[in-house]
Amino acid sequence: MTSTQTAGTPLAHDVPSDALLDVRDISLSFGQVRALRDVTMHARRGEVTAIVGDNGAGKSTLIRCISGIHRPDAGTIRFDGAATGFRSPEDAREAGIETVHQNLALVEDLTVWQNLYLNRELTRGVGPFRVLDRKAMRAGAAEKVSGLAVNVPAVGSRVRRLSGGQRQAVAICRAAGFASKLIIMDEPTAALGVQETAKVERLVEDLRGQGHAIVLISHNFAQVLRLSDAVWVMRAGRCVAGRRTAQTDGDEIVGLITGARPGDHEAVPAGAASPTEGPTP
Repeated sequence: MTSTQTAGTPLAHDVPSDALLDVRDISLSFGQVRALRDVTMHARRGEVTAIVGDNGAGKSTLIRCISGIHRPDAGTIRFDGAATGFRSPEDAREAGIETVHQNLALVEDLTVWQNLYLNRELTRGVGPFRVLDRKAMRAGAAEKVSGLAVNVPAVGSRVRRLSGGQRQAVAICRAAGFASKLIIMDEPTAALGVQETAKVERLVEDLRGQGHAIVLISHNFAQVLRLSDAVWVMRAGRCVAGRRTAQTDGDEIVGLITGARPGDHEAVPAGAASPTEGPTP
């Protein structure tokens, strides 16, 4: 973006009709530390929504509020048209929110199918006389893996024998395989090579094509511009700006993250170009 160009059109705070997630004025403090301050953002169905910001900007804290790990001190989170009151990640999962954390939360000594059904085990039998239905879980895991075209040798493989990209694919498959409506991914390719990153990005595109809403946290601006439909910028615990990705570029995003460019509700320094106003794209 050249100095003569204006900034991208801000995302209006009027929530679009196809928004699945609506976060309004979320605040959270840990003792004297204010981790989030009046954060407002939304994510649409069938889109990849990126959240970017420097280390400590509040990105991971925000997704922990959305996914039921933290309960905000103030503000509201609406999901699929209803106000949420998640007390745990299990509550969020039951509502249709799955999170792929940076550490993946996979058990290395278990197989692929065991990880996919961890805490979701299928059983057969009657009353107290129930046993694990291993055959059904193996078959279900194979169907989920093949449906996402995940390059995993076999669902009976132990996770410790998989590559980084394959492990990431298993974690994504677990998130997408149980009728989830929203999938949150925290730095899904941070530790991967070029080829494995490309495979994970194809998985993200496939999930979007299947109608899932995806919230992506990434420090890779090229990846954000390549994958996302919308991007929200966080700085010092605040969501300072939102853009349709097609109407911004890396220079503007970096400026918003560092503060070199004012956020949508911040004062414009003398001589700086002000953001253009407009409706929600």
